[in-house]
Amino acid sequence: MTSEETAARARRLDELPLREELRGQHPYGAPQLQVPAMLNVNETTYDMPADVVEAMTAAVRAAALGLNRYPDREFTALRGKLAAFLDHGLTAEHIWAANGSNEVMQHILQAFAGPGRSVMAFPPTYSMYPLYARGTNSEYLAGTRDADYRQTPEGVAAQIREHRPHVVILCSPNNPTGTALGLDVVEAAHEAALESDTMVVVDEAYGEFRQDGTPSALELLPGRPRLIVSRTMSKAFALAGGRLGYLAAAPEVTDAMRLVRLPYHLSAVTQAVAEAALDHSAALTANVERIKVQRDRIVAELTRLGLRPAPSDANFVFFGGLVDEQAAWQHLLDDGVLVRDVGIPGHLRVTAGTEEETTAFLESLARHLGRA
Repeated sequence: MTSEETAARARRLDELPLREELRGQHPYGAPQLQVPAMLNVNETTYDMPADVVEAMTAAVRAAALGLNRYPDREFTALRGKLAAFLDHGLTAEHIWAANGSNEVMQHILQAFAGPGRSVMAFPPTYSMYPLYARGTNSEYLAGTRDADYRQTPEGVAAQIREHRPHVVILCSPNNPTGTALGLDVVEAAHEAALESDTMVVVDEAYGEFRQDGTPSALELLPGRPRLIVSRTMSKAFALAGGRLGYLAAAPEVTDAMRLVRLPYHLSAVTQAVAEAALDHSAALTANVERIKVQRDRIVAELTRLGLRPAPSDANFVFFGGLVDEQAAWQHLLDDGVLVRDVGIPGHLRVTAGTEEETTAFLESLARHLGRA
């Protein structure tokens, strides 16, 4: 559309009887450009293995035979396979799933936040958290972090006690910084949550990429009914296009999700694809270690180039030290490498891709810096 057409479309939108808090807002969006190295949205850039494609195709074909009927509303088999994958003594009763972790988070806020209630997160963090709050008509509270983007048990607990939010979201590893939380932070948050009507959500979308020795909040679930751990199959399972997110929590939490979900929200096709992926989890997650190698390579090389990469437990690297991050972003794009401008001056974020994609990124950035 031309700029005039865009402006006219915006005026027509504003003439609709929108909720007031939606006026003037913009939807979530990252550039979707077709370039040789797409390293901006933290997808797994390795192709889906051929044998897994065949298994998914067969599963979808079988599901298609019954598409005249509604799918299993309780997605029983899928919940069982997700529980088995997570281990930690979890059963199907502890699992909930939806169309991506975005819908999982929406269900959580529909159940525990909403009008007259609040949601707290700690920017810089995942940019969808305020949008989840806005979409459920919840008040969004922006907490604070230390200067190095880290969080302490004392700092998090104090903010929960001060603001008494109904939902607290802790992102670990955090997006965009890649930093993971110690379990002491999660424990402190849960203890503070018990003093008010607060649920604690640990978003572990990148949990499979944690450094060795970095624990998962799944270890803390027993005996903590106010704690939820969210995961996704988009990253480690290379299933971004499949849209399957899930959570682990006390069974009563999954019962709460049933109160707000739409009927038959997971299609038979989605269930079939996700189950086939879980049946081939070893093959799909084999690339996790390869991605971690490239992530650590990026950190080392950016440091050598005089930049400031943050330690990462994710499949991406957040780095600073750029004089003009927009110029660096454009230079990379001109070289066929798409990374993410996260809106923090002097910083960019890059997904760890294949060895070839990582090389293309590093060589292009070195040329931009005049250090090739």
